[in-house]
Amino acid sequence: MHIRRQILVKSPYHQQSVALQLDPSQSVLTLSNLTSLLEPSHRRSSLSDFSVSLDGKPLNASTRIQVSNLPPVSMLALHPRLLGGGGDGGATGAESRDCYLKMYAEKKPDKVDPNEQRLSKWLNCALSNEPLAEPCVIDLLGNLFNKEALVNALLTKKLPKQFSYIKGLKDMVNIKLTHVAGGDGLSGDTTSAQFQCPVSGLEFNGKYKFFALRGCGHVMSAKALKEVKSSSCLVCHADVKDCDKIVINGTEEEVSLLREKMEEEKAKVREKKGGSKKSKNGVAVVADASVKVVKRQMDNVNVNGNGVAVKKFKAGDAVPVNATKEVYASLFTSSKKKSDFRETYSCRSLPLGRN
Repeated sequence: MHIRRQILVKSPYHQQSVALQLDPSQSVLTLSNLTSLLEPSHRRSSLSDFSVSLDGKPLNASTRIQVSNLPPVSMLALHPRLLGGGGDGGATGAESRDCYLKMYAEKKPDKVDPNEQRLSKWLNCALSNEPLAEPCVIDLLGNLFNKEALVNALLTKKLPKQFSYIKGLKDMVNIKLTHVAGGDGLSGDTTSAQFQCPVSGLEFNGKYKFFALRGCGHVMSAKALKEVKSSSCLVCHADVKDCDKIVINGTEEEVSLLREKMEEEKAKVREKKGGSKKSKNGVAVVADASVKVVKRQMDNVNVNGNGVAVKKFKAGDAVPVNATKEVYASLFTSSKKKSDFRETYSCRSLPLGRN
């Protein structure tokens, strides 16, 4: 038994809705089928001039309607499309063409997912941005690197300025990461943690604080170090001091403390090297100083025809009473240095030796 269904058409051409009777044998309707059922007054304009909706749902040329899913009475609405404001010469809302172009020329920065940013910092190399792969290292500020990428950057002198404090292997700490249980690190998944704490099992993904032990290189969570208090590594039992713990990807305050500690260590190394050099070359330093003193003394004397050393005459050594040393000396020497002479638009300074 076929259910009789009708569609009420609401359009700007009629004040009242017009009823359309559907063919009971028809199972599928399209927009073109509905258009053919309309009166000639409805079809005198192109269908593209209207937006069509059936029971409040927009229809387009590709929409297929199952007649069996329609209620006994449906409402087909035709709404004229509004022209203008779409690049067709209508109003743009901009005060000038330059303002209009600038509005669309400015590229808004893409929103960065904080979770992806955090994962990238903990799962990728800070230099090459490639996934961490053994061997891995950290610098003295807790940044993670693939060792091969960092060494290549040092050899080719292409290390970014932000890592300029890394001068060589002595500024790196080799670390030992523990793979997640059941994984071998070769899955290629860059959205989940590949490593974990060997003691607590916490994932190495940035949600938890991790430390690298400078002596043995093992990486473990702060929770494990806090709960199992020990003066040795919890994995290899090597001796560990508090100063040997380097926080990985720490906060700004933690990085600032690590930077101060790094500068202090480098200053001690420089001081030690300077002291040893002075002690080794002490004799040479004294001898060099003696040579300089003798040379200064020789510059102040002349040798006469009899081979006797005579002290050079200096005007400054025989200044009359109440006379100024500089003024009296200028009577015998040039009162100006060559660097003090300046040429002007009206005259030229030609000191002795220049003309």
